[in-house]
Amino acid sequence: MITSEKLLVVGPSWVGDMVMAQSLYRLLKARDASIEIDVLAPAWSLPLLERMPEVTRGIELPVGHGELSVGLRRRIGYSLRGQYDRAIVLPRSLKSALVPWFAGISRRTGFRGEWRYGLINDMRPFDPERLDRTVLRFVALGLATAEEDLPEPPEPRLSVDSSVRDDVIARLGLEVGGPVVALMPGAEYGPAKQWPQENFARLAGRLADLGFTVWILGSEKEVPLGREIERGAGSSRVRSVCGETALIEAVDLLGGANVAVSNDSGLMHIAAAVGVHTVAIYGSSTPDFTPPLTENSTIHYRRLACSPCFKRQCPLGHLECLSGIEVDAVLAGVERRLEPGARAVS
Repeated sequence: MITSEKLLVVGPSWVGDMVMAQSLYRLLKARDASIEIDVLAPAWSLPLLERMPEVTRGIELPVGHGELSVGLRRRIGYSLRGQYDRAIVLPRSLKSALVPWFAGISRRTGFRGEWRYGLINDMRPFDPERLDRTVLRFVALGLATAEEDLPEPPEPRLSVDSSVRDDVIARLGLEVGGPVVALMPGAEYGPAKQWPQENFARLAGRLADLGFTVWILGSEKEVPLGREIERGAGSSRVRSVCGETALIEAVDLLGGANVAVSNDSGLMHIAAAVGVHTVAIYGSSTPDFTPPLTENSTIHYRRLACSPCFKRQCPLGHLECLSGIEVDAVLAGVERRLEPGARAVS
């Protein structure tokens, strides 16, 4: 009798990383269709994991970002004993390796880091030059050995529920006449990843003047930002729904857009993963490290001498990496994808 291998993956804590981790799950499924993949992850990510057909089950890890919570991790680990053949630990922290160790999983794969000897018993060398993209770091841990050649990662592909999208559009009274451009002006990491608010407002206004419908998406924290952009655009065709949708509802709304314009953020990776053309704007980060994982994208990145700095705030105080990206350039990239008569939301 052939039994399926059961795998526990300790997932990342950021939205974009959680989306990129789907490349690992897709690779594992392509190599062994019978494998069962469970993912230990924060509560917010469980609905997102449900949109990944490769994942059998999402298991909540109810701890805050950065919290050690050894007792809670021990209880979760003990509750999972005897259920898994192996584990893959994506984060490089010590605490992230505790649950698989407490669970007694025989093979626990992860990168060298934070003195995890013993907790990780299939220790992989961490080579930042070879693993120069986040997605490669995830995929590498799914290989049989550290010596195996890295494959090209499969693109993340989140499923979309059009009935949920229709319900959200009706509930919020969103405009759907004509092609839709989704704008994502926030970035949880900090302002050094955010294209200036006034640029988003000018872009939104000009898109509206061209007859396009504009949705502004973001979290509760971005409500003031979304309102200012909506106000600055000066058009009824521009609507901010920041803070008015759950993350999974944003997935479905993006699945109905024609183009998405975004900073390097979790929503950017979601847009790429649902197949919408993604116009990505980079400041303190770089598309060399966290690109949208799709060929269906346009990237704006200035490659200044000070870039990438990976800082939350501009250390030089000028933010030229972002302010130097012109509205006309971003608009031209959007217009190339949106011809008059392009499909509206269906």
